[in-house]
Amino acid sequence: MSERRARPAAKRKSVWRRALTPPAASTRPEEPPTGRPPAVPEPPSIVQAALYRDGVRVSSPATLAETFRELREQPSGMAWIGLARPPESELLSLAAEFDLHPLAVEDAMEAHQRPKLERYGETLFVVLRAARYLDAPEEVDFGELHVFVGPDFVITVRHGAAPDLSAVRRRMEETPELLKLGPEAVLYAILDAVVDGYAPVVAGVQNDIDEIETEVFGGDPAVSRRIYELSREMVEFQRATRPLVGMLHGLMAGFAKYGTDEELQRYLRDVADHVTHTSERVDGFRQALTDILTVNATLVTQQQNAEMRALAEAGFEQNEEIKKISSWAAILFAPTLVGTIYGMNFDHMPELDWRFGYPFAIALMGVVCVSLYVIFKRRDWL
Repeated sequence: MSERRARPAAKRKSVWRRALTPPAASTRPEEPPTGRPPAVPEPPSIVQAALYRDGVRVSSPATLAETFRELREQPSGMAWIGLARPPESELLSLAAEFDLHPLAVEDAMEAHQRPKLERYGETLFVVLRAARYLDAPEEVDFGELHVFVGPDFVITVRHGAAPDLSAVRRRMEETPELLKLGPEAVLYAILDAVVDGYAPVVAGVQNDIDEIETEVFGGDPAVSRRIYELSREMVEFQRATRPLVGMLHGLMAGFAKYGTDEELQRYLRDVADHVTHTSERVDGFRQALTDILTVNATLVTQQQNAEMRALAEAGFEQNEEIKKISSWAAILFAPTLVGTIYGMNFDHMPELDWRFGYPFAIALMGVVCVSLYVIFKRRDWL
């Protein structure tokens, strides 16, 4: 792309270092040009549009029509248009002006695309999945970014809060030597911003995994749900990072064919290294969560077995007590039965007038009680 772009002067390396050094933390999204009120009825679609010549902003059109007109009047310029959830009419207007491929425009309209890089003639269409870590709910929020890169234009279509492209625009405008390289430099700066945005997510997820490990061995019953939710986020994170490795290698493969600036080549290789590292970390997180889930299931099973064993032991002890109570009840029931029969006060009963009746009854009670005691003792009921 854009071989007609002028090459920067010597000592570009320091310029690149300044451009790639993150500015002070900023959570503000891109704002419209100074003096223009924000849209009231609906969220603004055109976040910012600007024209650049020789790496310097020359105008900030308020509408797409003005942008198209001024770009035609300045054939050596470059348009950088930022959109957020644009309506179909705006995308169709951009497609007609810059000859964008219908399939790429359809993808930008529908969103929910996988990260990919496609070339339509002189235009590159890039889909990126940005991510940010939300501290309060301890979850990962994903955004989607579509980038059209042509010989004299860059169009970004953002779906979601991330990434913050205002910081990329400021860095590029502060280094006009870098911006002179044209749309390719803007694309690579956007790639770098998206990939750098993964670092806080990786740190946040690592902290979550450390907390989950503590909760697992602490016996927290709610940890299984947290592991499952974080595992799903890691699946999304993996889908966002893994395709980037192949995309960047595809860009690097076209260095010679499209005459990519040597400094841009170094920049892209650096971004590819960061993406590879992030992708490996995400793969490690998924494996770690799988292992933690297995360990948690094992611990839960062991805890359940221990509870069942305790219940069984309690039941056994209770059964032994019931045996003892039943044995003594049977022993005490024998003399009670004899005494009850001879205490019914009937006139005609055997042995009532027998001289040895009382001693015989006492002896009978004793024999029955001793016999029952011996029987229960042998069966370990007593």
